[in-house]
Amino acid sequence: MEKRVVFNEEICKSCSLCVQVCPTNVIFLADYLNGKGYRPAAVLDQEHCISCAKCAQICPDVVISVYRPVKILQTV
Repeated sequence: MEKRVVFNEEICKSCSLCVQVCPTNVIFLADYLNGKGYRPAAVLDQEHCISCAKCAQICPDVVISVYRPVKILQTV
């Protein structure tokens, strides 16, 4: 399973805006601290992420990258 949402944990400031805006509730604040002393955001369940990118849009520090799975079209 490829990751759909990737956080740059070292620059996350735990604002939790991404947690609040996630429609599938798969983002949470980690129970450990990054190098700056903040609890970075992380994805609890990549499989249930819908790649809507709302988290990346609301992030004030451009911490989040969203990837959409490639759909392969089959021709008959």
